[in-house]
Amino acid sequence: MASITTSQSTGTSTPVKSTPLVCSGHTRPVTHLQYSAINPNDNTYLLISSCKDGKPMLRDWLGDWLGTFLGHKGAVWSSRLSQDGSRAVTGGGDFTAKVWDSVSGMCLTTLPHNHIVRTVDLSQDATHVLTGGNEKKLRLWDLSRSPLDGSDASLDGVDEFKTGADGFAHAGPVKSACWDERRTAAVSYGDDQMVRWWDLRTREATHSISFSSPITSMEKSHDGELLSITSGNDVTFISLESRLPYLTHQLDYAASTASLHPGQRNTFVTGAVKDGWVRVHDAATGEERESLLHLLQVHCISYSPDGECYASGSEDGTIRLWQSTPKSYGLWKLNGNGNGANGNGNG
Repeated sequence: MASITTSQSTGTSTPVKSTPLVCSGHTRPVTHLQYSAINPNDNTYLLISSCKDGKPMLRDWLGDWLGTFLGHKGAVWSSRLSQDGSRAVTGGGDFTAKVWDSVSGMCLTTLPHNHIVRTVDLSQDATHVLTGGNEKKLRLWDLSRSPLDGSDASLDGVDEFKTGADGFAHAGPVKSACWDERRTAAVSYGDDQMVRWWDLRTREATHSISFSSPITSMEKSHDGELLSITSGNDVTFISLESRLPYLTHQLDYAASTASLHPGQRNTFVTGAVKDGWVRVHDAATGEERESLLHLLQVHCISYSPDGECYASGSEDGTIRLWQSTPKSYGLWKLNGNGNGANGNGNG
């Protein structure tokens, strides 16, 4: 699929032009993206994507396809990598979460559930997994008590986070959860418009924030210090240390996803609920700087850990990589002619 060069006035006299790399390979909407941490040995990183086609994919830092994790029998809603990128975890509509060897692509263990798994996350040392979904439960899995042959994990290696006697973590499906290991905590949000903090030792809720509109996304920053949350027209960046807003902006559209620049924190990028534009905003003022086009709605967006590009995943089934720092290597070299470039995509 050819990439699209687009420009749109952002209130200045000169429109902004941007040419993305288009990473093809998925055949249905892309539901979630996550970059790994930077590998200290070679300063590269990985990108993992989830898709309704049931085939999560792994790419290198330039967008080149490395492999596809095969084994889910339904849409995959969430996928994340371990700190060193050697392990991956995915969760899907087949009522399972799966842990993978990122190098071989082998499924190491399957974590069974009773309904759709909407969110997963790996601990930094890849020994524990968080899962949540349509059961309204948030679970903590100990992988040391799980088989390493791809078969189902034993339920005696799992604990649950609960808010009361009903045994649920949220009053609606759990849509996203992440580790906050520096503070011995986990964070989750659900369809009940609540963000909750949990103590990993007691598995009890310690703090919560209620939003006035449905929450559409929540992601942890690369440095582990901020949460990016979209709710209605609001984009809020919350400090994990103080659990108070670091930045809040009310936009003139409903955002579906947001990501703050990991280094300078001077810009944030968003997708929208009702259109296919990727928008770049000034973090201090909220002013829109740039608008970039997908063919359909953008469901997920993330800055790379070095802040030199950001990836967006869309209803159109593509992942697009956008430069925030001009590049002249890899597939980016092909962008000089203005016609864009395609990232390798295979299934």
